[in-house]
Amino acid sequence: MLSAAAPDALFTLAREHHATEQYLKESGMRWTFLRDSFYQDLMPHLAGQDGVIRGPAGEGRFVPVARADVARSAAAVLADPAEHAGATYELTGPQSLDMADVARILSGAGGKQILFHNETIEEAYASRAVFGAPDWQLDAWVSTYTAIASDAMSQVGNHVEIITGTPPMSLGEFLRTAG
Repeated sequence: MLSAAAPDALFTLAREHHATEQYLKESGMRWTFLRDSFYQDLMPHLAGQDGVIRGPAGEGRFVPVARADVARSAAAVLADPAEHAGATYELTGPQSLDMADVARILSGAGGKQILFHNETIEEAYASRAVFGAPDWQLDAWVSTYTAIASDAMSQVGNHVEIITGTPPMSLGEFLRTAG
């Protein structure tokens, strides 16, 4: 999963998440980790002005989650911290999608055709270099897509529903409610 904190995670920022989790575990404090998948809320912003989502994601799948579902989960954990102490939760939406699926869902919701173009890794770095971001940020942006391409983020989880008692929103549902 994108959120899977590990020292060798494909998504570069998840390596930092791992270090943070290790620090908290070693601190002696009680902890609960909420590992959020890629946010559904960002999906409408992936397409450029030309209506194309670009990135080296291939046909890889991922399970985006709505920030509202993450917030509901966090609120439930905070309401009863003892119940969740020492737990690690993978917070995902209810459906595994590839970027072509995302483009199709965005097209249906927004009335504008959105397409997905599978960039090479070299194209991905070049297309993002124009923003002048530091190298670590470029690596994070591109590794989001390469992690998707690997299918490391493709597994649908049930932790949102376990924690909150309510299933998470699909991307289509999120787009309808975000209106």
